[in-house]
Amino acid sequence: MTTLHPLDPLSADEISQAVALAKSHPDLNPNVAFNAVQLHEPAKAIVHSFTAGDTITRRAFLIVLDKPTSRTFELIINLTENKVETLTHIPGVKPSIMDDEFDPAEQAIKENPEFQAALAKRGITDFDLVSVDTWAPGYYGDPAEDEYRLCRGVPYINTVKGDNFYARPVENLLVLLDLNTMQVVRIDDHGPLEVPEEPADFRHDLLTQPDRTDIRPLDIVQPEGVSFEVDGWQIKWQKWQFRISFNYREGLVLHQVGYDDGRDGQSNVRPILYRASLAEMTVPYGDPGVSHYRKNAFDAGEYGLGMLANSLTLGCDCLGEIHYFDGDLVRPNGEVNTIKNAICLHEEDYSILWKHVDLRAGKTEVRRSRRLVISFIATVGNYEYGFYWNFYQDGNLQLDVKLTGILQTGAYEPGTETPFGAPLNNQLYAPNHQHFFCVRMDTAVDGDQNSVVETDTVADPMGPTNPHGNAFYGRSTVFKSELEAQRLIDPFKARYWSIVNPNKQNKVGRPTGYKIVAGENCLPFAQPGSWIHKRAGYMFKHLWVTPFDADELYPGGRYPYQSPGPGTPATDGLPEWTAADRPIENSDLVVWYVMGHNHLPRLEDWPVMPTAQMGFLLKPSGFFDQSPALDVPPSQAKHCC
Repeated sequence: MTTLHPLDPLSADEISQAVALAKSHPDLNPNVAFNAVQLHEPAKAIVHSFTAGDTITRRAFLIVLDKPTSRTFELIINLTENKVETLTHIPGVKPSIMDDEFDPAEQAIKENPEFQAALAKRGITDFDLVSVDTWAPGYYGDPAEDEYRLCRGVPYINTVKGDNFYARPVENLLVLLDLNTMQVVRIDDHGPLEVPEEPADFRHDLLTQPDRTDIRPLDIVQPEGVSFEVDGWQIKWQKWQFRISFNYREGLVLHQVGYDDGRDGQSNVRPILYRASLAEMTVPYGDPGVSHYRKNAFDAGEYGLGMLANSLTLGCDCLGEIHYFDGDLVRPNGEVNTIKNAICLHEEDYSILWKHVDLRAGKTEVRRSRRLVISFIATVGNYEYGFYWNFYQDGNLQLDVKLTGILQTGAYEPGTETPFGAPLNNQLYAPNHQHFFCVRMDTAVDGDQNSVVETDTVADPMGPTNPHGNAFYGRSTVFKSELEAQRLIDPFKARYWSIVNPNKQNKVGRPTGYKIVAGENCLPFAQPGSWIHKRAGYMFKHLWVTPFDADELYPGGRYPYQSPGPGTPATDGLPEWTAADRPIENSDLVVWYVMGHNHLPRLEDWPVMPTAQMGFLLKPSGFFDQSPALDVPPSQAKHCC
């Protein structure tokens, strides 16, 4: 079998082939549920040696669940030879919730007589107007969590179908449902509380206030076409080139990111990243109330950002001249699930790239910045998350995360207060919470052998070397082992971390490199000993560095669904891996950057949140011998009012 490239994601035909081979395996129930079917990425050596037209072996990686026995299996299937190479039972784990389980789970809860009786105690008898969010249950030492593969039902009330039911939570009523059998395991009723009444709609057809009338159309046009080239899953834009793929868990993945700094028509593509993705995100809630303390979701590992990706719409999600990529995933029944327009690629104007006014010469030189943006958006229950990788003409590479959607809500007695959330009206509040994102970067700065350096800015003490008290300098430390490289941001020291190649030098004899420039960040407030602290230990450091291991992909573990945390089968993660304190200097490295968004809700976030934005920057630091943006041509003024 030939393919354009070894890293191309599985096609719809390849997914179907893998499913058929799995179903026909004598050791598997043919009715297994397919949690994941994606490319089994080949070894780096195979990728590095590939040239166009080579014949390569294609493999698929599968996770399947036999629901009657609650057994989970991993398979590696050789698509080229049309055979199952390995079938492995993974004991003691529970796969993430699947896309065909949300609706049946909600319906099973709504039809449960005990649940209906609990609603009736609250005066709720029109069960058609009940909505139930199905949450991953987390882990809290409940025996049911070990016995069943659960979801936790959190109910709300609509006044009409399609309105904002988060305005009317049914407080103190929770349901545990076995996803494998769709049977209710337990109803936890902690006593009725009046359901809030104030509406909070945001849909255009339900709003009563008029639209603004002082806004005029804003059109983005590129009459000569776009500046990027797309060849299958490879993208070239000015000096940048890279590949992408898409899978159920991480969604968008970048591969083989490089920058061509060749001159005089000679190509010289220098690698920067081998692979980069949003590897995990966790949303811990800070409300101890019975309806809220279990809200600690691993949105990638317990749901799947790719599985929940939106089909993007021109003019709404994306504006301008757009190139879309579809995402081919699998449904639990084995059918191919194609998410149309899952990934968006476009160019944006980005203000000034550089400028100088030479007053003596009477000359002004200015260049406008343009960036290439590749993105996808996932809806995880009440929240929307947009992930935007931005490529710039000066060699910068940036990840922006955009958070919007609807707040989680709770009800409270009028006249009372809680410090663990913000009131939205006299019956409704939004619990405090945080969002933590972990980006996995398999680095390749000028080659696979890299080191990571921490630089703090230090004030030189007043004395002979600093007689005027104004001097300061950068003090750098090269990390030699994993434990040494577990670090926190420190804005008071202007701290940054550099990924350098100690075997390559720039024109002043220093290692070539890229540095991580932190954006918004925080630390978790979950206490040591809490279950979320055990299960999401990766959140408590902003930087981790590990030697490359193809099996170490997910910082919170391979199977975080109902996982008690490290030390359990297939649920290891960064804290467990790095306990070995492996050497990392001048090695094939993976750099993990963790960023946290602290959300103490405000009235302006209701009923739908204006977008919050956070991220970080990879910035060349000694990678180039001078500004790589000198060759950007001047812009021409073509439009004016």
